[in-house]
Amino acid sequence: MRVLVVEDDAGLAESLHRGLEELGMAIDTASDEPETLAAISGASYDVLVLDVMLPGRDGMAIATGLRRRGVRVPILMLTARAGVEDRVKGLEAGADDYLVKPFAAAELVARIRALARRHLPERTAVLNGGPIELDTGAHRVLVHGSEVAFTGKEFAMLELFMLHRGQLLSRERILDSVWDFDLEDGRNLVEVYIGRLRRKLFAAGAGDPITTVRGVGYRFQPAG
Repeated sequence: MRVLVVEDDAGLAESLHRGLEELGMAIDTASDEPETLAAISGASYDVLVLDVMLPGRDGMAIATGLRRRGVRVPILMLTARAGVEDRVKGLEAGADDYLVKPFAAAELVARIRALARRHLPERTAVLNGGPIELDTGAHRVLVHGSEVAFTGKEFAMLELFMLHRGQLLSRERILDSVWDFDLEDGRNLVEVYIGRLRRKLFAAGAGDPITTVRGVGYRFQPAG
């Protein structure tokens, strides 16, 4: 899952970046409207976390502008304003959800995941494929009913595959969804993590559900 965090407080932006990245999300940051527009023009995001109080045009104006441009990425607006009128203004500006500061990290993560699911064909928090069950809410994977440990990036890659079962995913698509876009030598990184997924799933009794299409990418097709 790729998330753009628009926050001009450098400390908070760094904290959000670090915390969300540890959960396997690919996180980019921006601090104002020009940086936001540049980021959105260069990458595809699953969720936009947008602070209201920003230098120049505020978050509400940015959200309105993005919707007028036809940008449909789900927007979670952050603000210190707790009034009903302020929340209504944010939603009318084009936000899909609203979170008041200070907030618990667990609630932020839950809202991001809920927004990402809301805009996918399969909206459930639990993804199933053959003997594999991936719970996005609890952040755990079961194979034949037994829990298997995955790192944050391994989990994110498996979630991407399970959301797109049977579809051919290029290395570039996987890299763009799971890692920051400025990584170098991404091809080798994807191959390393594909190998890790294969070994863990095979050891857990799921066989090898990942097919390599040479020169193109990978297809995830679990048995059963």
